[in-house]
Amino acid sequence: MMKNIAAVVSGMDEEYPYHIINGINDFAREHDINVSYFAAFGGIIDSKDFDLGEFSIYELPDFSTFDGALLLTNTFANEVVRNLIIERVKKAGIPTVIFECGDYEEFYDVYINNYSVMKKLVEHLISVHGAKVFNFISGPASNPEANARLQAFRDALKEHDIEFDNRRFFDGKFRSYDGIKAIEDFVESGLELPDAFVCANDSMALAAMSKLQRMGYKVPDDVIVTGFDNTFNAQNSYPTLTTVKRPVYDSGHKACQVLYNLMNGDDQPKSIPLEAEPVFCQSCGCDNHDFEDPKEFKRDVYQRLERTYTSVHMLNRLIAGLAGSKNVAECVESISQIVRTLEMEQFGLCLIEDWENTYHTVSLADRDAAYPEYMTAPLIWDRGRRMTMDRFPSSQLHPIPFETGGNISYFLPLHFSERILGYLIVTNNDFPIYSLLCHTLTMSIGNAIENVSKLNVLDPLCKITNRNGFTRTSEELFKECISKNNTLMVSFIDLDGLKAINDTYGHKEGDFAIQHVAEALSKCCRGNTDICARFGGDEFVVLCSDVSEGFDKDFEARLDRRIADINESIDKPYQISISHGSVVATPKPGDKLLDIIQEADGIMYAAKREKKKFI
Repeated sequence: MMKNIAAVVSGMDEEYPYHIINGINDFAREHDINVSYFAAFGGIIDSKDFDLGEFSIYELPDFSTFDGALLLTNTFANEVVRNLIIERVKKAGIPTVIFECGDYEEFYDVYINNYSVMKKLVEHLISVHGAKVFNFISGPASNPEANARLQAFRDALKEHDIEFDNRRFFDGKFRSYDGIKAIEDFVESGLELPDAFVCANDSMALAAMSKLQRMGYKVPDDVIVTGFDNTFNAQNSYPTLTTVKRPVYDSGHKACQVLYNLMNGDDQPKSIPLEAEPVFCQSCGCDNHDFEDPKEFKRDVYQRLERTYTSVHMLNRLIAGLAGSKNVAECVESISQIVRTLEMEQFGLCLIEDWENTYHTVSLADRDAAYPEYMTAPLIWDRGRRMTMDRFPSSQLHPIPFETGGNISYFLPLHFSERILGYLIVTNNDFPIYSLLCHTLTMSIGNAIENVSKLNVLDPLCKITNRNGFTRTSEELFKECISKNNTLMVSFIDLDGLKAINDTYGHKEGDFAIQHVAEALSKCCRGNTDICARFGGDEFVVLCSDVSEGFDKDFEARLDRRIADINESIDKPYQISISHGSVVATPKPGDKLLDIIQEADGIMYAAKREKKKFI
């Protein structure tokens, strides 16, 4: 029977998860297991709103629909998100294997002894190289692996009567940038150069070492630098990095094997330890001769460069194509070209049903759920065939479910800031884990979809809602007024004499007048709670909910003052003039918004006719 497992990971562009994922995938393909990865890149920029959008992908799966789960929660810097995922998987009650964490009795654990191997590395620096002054670049405080490595570091120093200066501690997140920032912070501290920078992983260590070298320091002559993971870059850096060799590929393969056995009802040990060992190389002053074969090294480097060049070229083409997209069809065409270039077997562009309306929807923080009940798929790519699907349940995940096993799918979030647009599915193609530009790709697509959404609901001249956008958003507000018995105001506004301005001074001046009326209306509205729209060429509508008696008179007075202020500030041979009519009402079930708009329109035209009597 075909098995389906969910895997949760953060930051797939780092080398550590890359090797684990390869191990998982190889076992899964060998045993016809479908694997669905739910992956985000949260925490890379200092934006809570952006992270909300990224982390939404973890709310997509219903874990109870899977046969098992693999949790790479040690790749998460955000403790809240990690704990939410763990609680949801617990609630699902499915067999689960977690990496590097024995804190949950419900889960099985594949791990290495981070504490003992880090302690061996630090003791080597003290005993062999005479290091006494240390800086430590840590991983996230909420990460069990990071905590074990930090504790091992502190205990090793304590056992050798070395006091650690906490000013030399940097709180990192396992990202390369943390290594750079740690060195910059150290320089600003004014402290003397330590004997060694001990880093909680290779990514931070390599970045720190590179920064030190650019500053003129020699490693290890001036200062020692060490890491943890024994990544490809660590093995081939100059100097080669002293680090810890851990069986990352094997851990992924083993975890998938354990989960497979559990799903088949076979008993498994609760904890599966794997061996790790220090690798003493040039960055601490040792000379390790266990180098990779030069031919293999050249082949690996060439492949990485080729992939990078291909990705950059592809991304440039995509961004150029998306930048000019005026509708979703043009976006889909640009994305299809990239899918074809990357030789993807299967791909899905899945958007929330009301994606065109996202400019006015509430943010993720205000939603009951990140994803709606139904999605739409404007692009489904299946072995060279292009398809669409107007509607499918979001709980189904794939627009077209698999009928076979051994498929590897990556689910990536599509969003603009905290606003959810949908997700991408890349199937049976490793672009998401080998390309450093995958995240840039998803952000570019998300930005393009958001721009198309804005084009559909925003007036390009006035930068306020157009008639299409007003129709989509006003009904929801109108229904809310009925359900809550709220009073609303509808104001209909018309720019006087637009034809005369166009005929006398040109359409550029007519556009100028239209824009300034829109600006005045926007400033009279109450932020995002009111809807201000250009209804036609010279017509505007404002809809305000939850208003009190006299609100219409106050609104019109404020608007007239704004127009008067504009006329005083502009140097034009004409005056901008408007006519308006407003209705305040408490709608009841059965009432129609259009009837109220038409009533306001009638009042406005009566005012316009009255005005003409005095001209």
